[in-house]
Amino acid sequence: MSKYRVVVVGCGSMARVWVEYMLKREDSVITALVDIKTEFAQAMADRYGLTCGIYTNLEQAIQETKANLVLDITIPDSHFQVCTTAMRLGCNVFGEKPMAATMAEAREIVQLAERTGNSLSVMQNRRYLANIRAMRDLITAGTIGRVGYVGADFFIGAHFGGFRDAMDSPLILDMAIHTFDQARFITGADPVSVYCQEFNPPGSWYAGNASAICIYEMSDGSVFCYRGSWCAEGMPTSWESAWRVTGEQGSVMWDGESAPYAEIVTAGDQTGKFIRDCTRVEADVNWTGSSGHAGCLDEMFLALEQGRPAETDCRDNIKSMAMVLGAIESAKLAQKVDLRNYWR
Repeated sequence: MSKYRVVVVGCGSMARVWVEYMLKREDSVITALVDIKTEFAQAMADRYGLTCGIYTNLEQAIQETKANLVLDITIPDSHFQVCTTAMRLGCNVFGEKPMAATMAEAREIVQLAERTGNSLSVMQNRRYLANIRAMRDLITAGTIGRVGYVGADFFIGAHFGGFRDAMDSPLILDMAIHTFDQARFITGADPVSVYCQEFNPPGSWYAGNASAICIYEMSDGSVFCYRGSWCAEGMPTSWESAWRVTGEQGSVMWDGESAPYAEIVTAGDQTGKFIRDCTRVEADVNWTGSSGHAGCLDEMFLALEQGRPAETDCRDNIKSMAMVLGAIESAKLAQKVDLRNYWR
């Protein structure tokens, strides 16, 4: 019998990435596919030649197949019910972001994880890229000294169509959590407060606010500034954003595509120089793990094997979620919001 007996919940197009990964693991077997529409689950089974059970009820699927791991690839509003049902029935959960639809739900998930000893690990696939890991290494090695400022610019004219066009806060709710989580990842700092202004600029094809500027105070004393738009035509940034991190001794730059690098003040006497000479330091891009979803799933499984919280465990990821929902609250109140009690 395989070590991991897996139930996949939510059989839409995104689930294919997860299923294809699972089929490559020798220690796992998909025991059930669950979807509110039976035909979606059956289509997934047919696509990959799966002979597992087809269900519309998660509890029944877990109990009948004796599953111990649930993959939650449903819409955000369903994450709480899927996750809590699975953990109460003795399963660990790997889930898509965001971990829940509200902070109250997220806090309850964390509390349930503590009580049951089961876990929720959240898909933050954009941590698992060689270049962002190299940027983090530059910073954590002290190359530029103590960090004072982190800036990320995200400007893309994204013509999705569908539900995003009708959302109240499409940029922050659907995309910005990736960048916010990356900011926490590269600095090791957590959010303390946020001031956010959302707006919908001329020419926008979104009903809600497709642009935002967010200023976060971080736990290490630095400031993180996010500037973004999903209706910016021309000169797009990378989907990973364009980054500048400044510290005591220099700066790190990453355009989101090529390798990051630093410029640090050149050693020696520079007395009297208005702008000091700097020396370029190339990042050591040495990440050998899998990229994207596969990298995050590798870490989730490794954490289970080692009996430790995953890098994106819900007890950590709730802080990235607080950055999202806190920004939206700040924009509505038109004032700075304290985030320290969001995950406590």
